Amino acid sequence: MIVERVEHPQWTSNAYLLADGEGGSGVLVDSNGEQGLLEQVEARGISITHVLVTHHHPDHIVGVETLADRYGVPLVGHTLTKEVGVPLDETIEDGATIRSGDLGIDAIEIPGHCGDQLAFFVNGTDVLTADCLFKGTVGGTAGGGPTGYEDHRRSIMERLMALPAEVRVHPGHTQATTIGEEWESNPFIRIWRGLDPEGDEACRVRGDEATLVLWAPDYDGTWKAWVRDADGRDAIVGGSQVERI
Repeated sequence: MIVERVEHPQWTSNAYLLADGEGGSGVLVDSNGEQGLLEQVEARGISITHVLVTHHHPDHIVGVETLADRYGVPLVGHTLTKEVGVPLDETIEDGATIRSGDLGIDAIEIPGHCGDQLAFFVNGTDVLTADCLFKGTVGGTAGGGPTGYEDHRRSIMERLMALPAEVRVHPGHTQATTIGEEWESNPFIRIWRGLDPEGDEACRVRGDEATLVLWAPDYDGTWKAWVRDADGRDAIVGGSQVERI
């Protein structure tokens, strides 16, 4: 199986090419405006059957409709992705399987970062986790609505971490990892597992008093924070939104 990615130099968002082999069938997942994958499709003689969308955020859907038109294939994503304005040709929900040659691509709903987010589990060996799970960190929950944090935790712990440890993880930003590596070393997951304690440092989030539960490196060299407001509501936010006091 072929799994290739291109990363946007500023946004660090990934787009992927998945194929069952040289000269075979495949799909494109998300788009960041970079052209490297299209060159590989041509050079390796791959027949594209679908363009898949993990979620609607702009850094993942640059020109996806044009991409689908280029290959004359359906643009496919979650029903909610279409409802927020992405012009999908077909919609899928949790448990649906897309076939492309010898590829079986299972859709897994992973809300929390946003309501319409899907992971794609490919041939039982690789999973594309969008902006839910990254190498060493997790996505933010600001776009997930009132239940964003709880949905996000459940998506990671009950859906993604239920996959076999050897499954390779291909996130929406930067480098790949594995389910097993994140189970053992991801600082958010370690606290959720009860292995490490929660922090209790006072902080402010956009000026409001809060507790800093975890301050951890993010995928882009900055920081990600798990915070708890005065009413006990949890959120995961970018470190730039937090004032440590």
